[in-house]
Amino acid sequence: MANTAQVEHEISLLINFIRTIGKSNPSTGKYETTFGDLFRNDDVQNTFESLAGTLKAAKRRKVISYSSELLLQGVHDKELIVLEKTES
Repeated sequence: MANTAQVEHEISLLINFIRTIGKSNPSTGKYETTFGDLFRNDDVQNTFESLAGTLKAAKRRKVISYSSELLLQGVHDKELIVLEKTES
């Protein structure tokens, strides 16, 4: 299991990816992207051993939000991921 420092580092990388790949929602001012856009990004694929695990850890820390319990490639490609905090 990853240690806390590693998880925090991965969440900070995730925040940067969401800000880069996603778009700011004019009505909320929060960055949003879909799971599919995040999953298919080459840099994201090369960075995270388990994107789903990193997303789940970030969701538990209330850094991001999404409605599904589990995100699966293909099935949840249109699932919106919202960046709730800009730092972990």
